[in-house]
Amino acid sequence: MNGFKFFWRTSKVIQDHPTACIALLLTTASGGSLLAISEHRPFQVAHADVGQADSKKKKVVILGTGWGGTSFLKNLNHPSYEVQVISPRNYFAFTPLLPSVTNGTVEARSVVEPIRNIAKKKRFDTQFREAECLRIDAANKKVLCRSSQDTNLGGEENFSVDYDYLIIAVGARSNTFNTPGVEENCHFLKEVEDAQRIRRTVIDCFERACIPSISEEERKRLLHFVIVGGGPTGVEFAAELHDFVTDDLASLYPSLKDHVKITLLEAADHILNMFDKRITVFAEQKFRRDGINLRTGSMVTKVTNKEITTKERATGEINSTKYGMIVWSTGIGTRPVITNFMKEIGQGNRRVLATDEWLRVEGMENVYAVGDCATINQRSVMEDITAIFSKADKNKTGKLALNDFKDVIKDICERYPQVEIHMKEKQLKGFTALLQNSQSNSKNEVIDIELFKNALSEVDTQMKNLPATAQVASQQGVYLSKCFNRMEECEANPEGPLRFRGTGRHRFHPFRYKHLGQFAPLGGEQTAAQLPGDWVSIGYSSQWLWYSVYASKQVSWRTRTLVVSDWARRFIFGRDSSRI
Repeated sequence: MNGFKFFWRTSKVIQDHPTACIALLLTTASGGSLLAISEHRPFQVAHADVGQADSKKKKVVILGTGWGGTSFLKNLNHPSYEVQVISPRNYFAFTPLLPSVTNGTVEARSVVEPIRNIAKKKRFDTQFREAECLRIDAANKKVLCRSSQDTNLGGEENFSVDYDYLIIAVGARSNTFNTPGVEENCHFLKEVEDAQRIRRTVIDCFERACIPSISEEERKRLLHFVIVGGGPTGVEFAAELHDFVTDDLASLYPSLKDHVKITLLEAADHILNMFDKRITVFAEQKFRRDGINLRTGSMVTKVTNKEITTKERATGEINSTKYGMIVWSTGIGTRPVITNFMKEIGQGNRRVLATDEWLRVEGMENVYAVGDCATINQRSVMEDITAIFSKADKNKTGKLALNDFKDVIKDICERYPQVEIHMKEKQLKGFTALLQNSQSNSKNEVIDIELFKNALSEVDTQMKNLPATAQVASQQGVYLSKCFNRMEECEANPEGPLRFRGTGRHRFHPFRYKHLGQFAPLGGEQTAAQLPGDWVSIGYSSQWLWYSVYASKQVSWRTRTLVVSDWARRFIFGRDSSRI
C-alpha cells in the first residue's frame, strides 16, 4: 500500500511539472511490475505477464441475449475464458410475461435486465457489443456483425469478431407461413417492443372509436381484436386483453364497452393442444363464458389492412372479417442468418440447426447452439444396436448374459434417453419383459441379438423433439455452462457415458431436459397448471402458484422486486391506460 501511495505521489509531481523529467522508471518491491512515466503518458502501468495470460484464454462468443445465451453467461464462471456477447438488444427479457406487458399489468422495464449488469459480475473479461450477426464464418472462426445503432449516430458499422468457441443463441422469429399481408398488417409478440406497440394500438383503437364523426360500423371494426394462434401465448394474450377491457377500459370508455369483440382463431380442432385434455376443455368453456369468440378449425389465408380472410377446414367456407388489430402468434421460424449458416454447413434441408446430444452443431467442432434456433438430433438406438450388443457381450459369445445386460443398461439409458423415458412409462412391451427377466433370479438366462433388437426397436418410434420454450433454452444454457466450467477437467479425466462406437467414454453426459411443468393463465385470476406426474390444477390457487413461480424465475432481485410491485399496484390501482 505504501508503494502505491509513493507511485501516486510521484505521478502527481510529474503531472504538475512535466518538463522536470522526461521519464522515470521504477520497479516495485512486491512483484517486479514496471511503471513508465513520460511527458506524453505520465502514468502508464504495463504488466509483463498480462499479455501471456490473456493469450492463453479461450475466446467465447455468445450470439443472443435470450434465455439460452443469458443462462449460459450467468452460470459460466471459469476464469480461463474471454467472453464477448453480441446481440441487437442490450438486455435480457423475461418473455413469459410479455402478454402482461401488453395491457399494463406489468411494465416493460420490470421484465428486462440490462446484459451489462450481468456481465459486470463475472470474474473474467466480458464485453458486450450491441450488434446484429450478419454471417457466421465457421471456416475462419469469425462472426461478421453490424452495429444496431441508429444511422443518425454516425451510420452503421461493420466489424468481425474472432472466436475459439461460438454459442449460437439467437432464438427464432414469428412464422407467417408466407400468408399474404401478415408481415405488413399484423402485430407479433416476440419482443418487448412488440408488447409496447400492441399496448399503444389497443389504446389508439379505443381513442379513435370515441371520435363523434366515426360511424357505427367503423367503431365496431376498430374495437374488434383478433388473435391468430391458440397456443400458450395467444391464449394468454386473449385472456389478458379480456381482463383489461372488462376490468379497466369498460369504466373509462363506458359508451364503447358493448362494441368490443375479441376473436381467437386456431387452425387445429382445439386450443392448447400441448396441454392435458382437461385443461383444453376448461379453457374453451371459460373463453366462451367470458364472451371470447373462439373459432377452431379456421385457417387464415389473407390479411389486408382492415380485413382478415379465413377458410373453415371442415366445410371449406371462406369468411372475411373486419378488424381493428391483429396479433399473430402461430409458431416460430428460422432467422435468415441461421438459414444461411445451415446452407454453408450442409444442413440446408432442415428447419432449424441440428445439434448432437451435447448441443454441438453437427459437423462443427467448436460451435454450439441452444434455444429455439436449434434442435437436438437424438441418435437412434437402432443405429448402434450391433455396437451396443458387442460392447455388452464381453466374452464375445454372441449371447448376452443377463448380468452383462444389467451392467450395460445404465449406459444405454444415459446415451439414449428415449430408452429410460419409455421404461418409466412402461410403453415398451418387449423391453419391459426383457427387464423383468433381468431382475429375476435366473442367472443362466441369455439374450441373443435378435431378442435384443426386438426389445429396443420399439424405442425409436417414440422419440420427440424438445418444445421451443424458455424452459428448454434456459436448461440448455445452464448445461452448456457447466460443460465449459469443467472443460479442462473432463479433457484429462472423461467421465461421461460409455462410447458404444469406439473405446473409452464421452467427455460429458448428454443434455437431459427435465420438464418442470407449464402454466396457461386464463384470465379472471384463474390459471391452469400442468406439473410433472400428470398433476393438473385449474383455478385461483394455480394463479397464486403462477405468481410465485414467475417471480422466483426472474434473473435478478431488481426485476423480481419490480414485477411483484407491479402486480401489487395493479391490485390496488388497476392497470394503466395511458398510451406511453
